Amino acid sequence: MNWHYANDGKQFGPVSDSELAQLALTGVIKDDTLLWRDGLPGWQPYRELKASLAPAPLVPPMVSSAGGPAGAVSPGANEVVCNECQKWFSKDNAISYGTVWVCATCKPIFIQKLKEGAPGPAAVLPGAVPQEYAGFWIRFAARFIDGLIEGVVLGIPMVVIFFAAMGGMQPRGGQPSPNQLAAQGLMQAASLLFSVAYNTFFIGRYGATPGKMAVGVKVVTPEGDKVTYGRAFGRAWADRLSSILCLFFAFPYLMVVFDDQKRALHDHMCSTRVVYK
Repeated sequence: MNWHYANDGKQFGPVSDSELAQLALTGVIKDDTLLWRDGLPGWQPYRELKASLAPAPLVPPMVSSAGGPAGAVSPGANEVVCNECQKWFSKDNAISYGTVWVCATCKPIFIQKLKEGAPGPAAVLPGAVPQEYAGFWIRFAARFIDGLIEGVVLGIPMVVIFFAAMGGMQPRGGQPSPNQLAAQGLMQAASLLFSVAYNTFFIGRYGATPGKMAVGVKVVTPEGDKVTYGRAFGRAWADRLSSILCLFFAFPYLMVVFDDQKRALHDHMCSTRVVYK
């Protein structure tokens, strides 16, 4: 059954019976909150309807196995407890928000509660991202690995093209020949386009390049979702801009050290984050 509710003159919904009960438990919906659904003659306060609503399911609190009561259990190494429904999920099926984890099913209602000002975990705001941001050195290692891969893929054909353009000898006076200039331009253009295509494909498809996969990090949106191909394409070009600027000063990448969410310049430009998997 789909419910709509109104807070501070704004209408929200639809939400299911169980979601409505969870909102009531967390204080988002109060006794004087107006509710409506199909079949009701008009908006009615929650206090007049809650007796007919099914209560939210009670789930025993999770406790750690160390020092907990008899029979208590704890999640496995790759399992977390959803802050909303209190069920266990693997980390691959949940999103980290600040200090808590939320499953995919509960994520929309959790975000809505935060937007409405409901009390939440410390340091969590609407649109927050996982707290485990990847720092400078782990990102440097990922980039180094990606650089090696790109160098191997492009290196051999570029060397062949360059020496073919040289014609086996250097012109008098040390001035490059037109063929050499054309070869150098071709190499630079090929390197740029390959890097953009490389980052766009892997981040758009897998959320991480091979280098990032190797060190266990990925690129996400501010909400912790997977990056689209369009955003991955824009981020790839922004990354190239960061690389060019880095030739003059290192701040585009050193921003990671000082930023509270460890964002580089291209992360700011494309609204992305690099987090641990």
